[in-house]
Amino acid sequence: MGLPELETNPIYRNIYFRMSLKVDPIIDDTTLRDGVQMPGLAVSPEDAAEIARLLDEIGVERIELHHYQKPDKDAVKLIQKMGLNARLAGWCRAVKEDIDDAIDCGFEEVGISHPVSYIHFRAKWPDKSPDDLLNRVVEVVEYAAKDHGLRVFVHGEDSTRADWDFEKRFINAVAEAGAECYRICDTVGVGLSDPNAPLPNGIPAKIRAIKYETKIRDVEIHAHDDFGNSVENTIAAVRAANGIWDRIYLSTTFLGIGERAGNAETEKVIMNLYLHYGVKKFEGKTQKLTALAELISRATGYVIPPNKAIVGAYAFAHESGIHTHGVLNDPVTYEPYPPELVGNRRKLTIGKHSGKAIIRYKIIEVTGKEPDPDKLTEVVQEVKKLYEAGRKASLKEEEFKRILQNVGLL
Repeated sequence: MGLPELETNPIYRNIYFRMSLKVDPIIDDTTLRDGVQMPGLAVSPEDAAEIARLLDEIGVERIELHHYQKPDKDAVKLIQKMGLNARLAGWCRAVKEDIDDAIDCGFEEVGISHPVSYIHFRAKWPDKSPDDLLNRVVEVVEYAAKDHGLRVFVHGEDSTRADWDFEKRFINAVAEAGAECYRICDTVGVGLSDPNAPLPNGIPAKIRAIKYETKIRDVEIHAHDDFGNSVENTIAAVRAANGIWDRIYLSTTFLGIGERAGNAETEKVIMNLYLHYGVKKFEGKTQKLTALAELISRATGYVIPPNKAIVGAYAFAHESGIHTHGVLNDPVTYEPYPPELVGNRRKLTIGKHSGKAIIRYKIIEVTGKEPDPDKLTEVVQEVKKLYEAGRKASLKEEEFKRILQNVGLL
């Protein structure tokens, strides 16, 4: 179940669940593939399995995995034994050896990645023609789909800088070879969400063009965050697919971890779909978002920015006088939804800009008693002195208790 307050509070009712979709958005999480390619990150097989379990529980329907090194293979085995609802897919290059490896690992579906832009062709295969490369991809797709019966997604690397005439031919060719889904890879994050933006990097334009000009059954968006637009571009793809595609896959990573500036955050995409577009399949699952963020942080060594939306330690923290006064009277004043909805918690801290309301609240919280006005003023002055002396950080609980002891409240 979701939080009843979301349905009953008129403030929430007037903002959320007012829009609906005629397309099924499917989260295809690649935290355990693209995410862990972020420099400095690594994850053990046991932790990878636990991450996969929680991804499944928050509503992820497809999980993409690496499977080449021994720790990756061990992780795949552990995850397969868990019997998750989410489908598991192996990530492959367009070579038959990768397909064979995926089959050996027990995968029933694969994603085959290959560039589609001339930029990549010239840099990687200067002696081969685009048709030579296309024929190679088709051969591998047929090998996976027709010879071995695998479900096949094809990832068009650098799609948002590709020549559309060639990309269209590429998509039709892999569709005929047996691929069921084509992934638009916004590899360097140059995609635009504007419905009027043209090809190759207009995301809505590409979603429409693939529908009307190719034979592929399904489409997917994989957005990188080099311009900070990955979530926006992912949601723009959903809007563009609405009413013209039966489903759209959304390739995301939890916390946005990944190469360079990272990817669209799984948690942000889920919350946008659930609250703004009324995708009820996520109802009752969002309460585990913060726990999953903390698990990934512990498992990989990734430090979550405290002000990270939804799951950050400061996502529901309040310190300034105006904000704390509002939140103490009604949390809706400065919170978009209750922190419990995402498994987070409200934090009221004391700092340079704190006023009497929050200090009074914290005194009652610590002592269990209402302070008299003179004592409250004395505590406020002691706090001010600390910050006038140059302190920057918020007060820790023990520091605040020390002040209360000094003024005789403890």
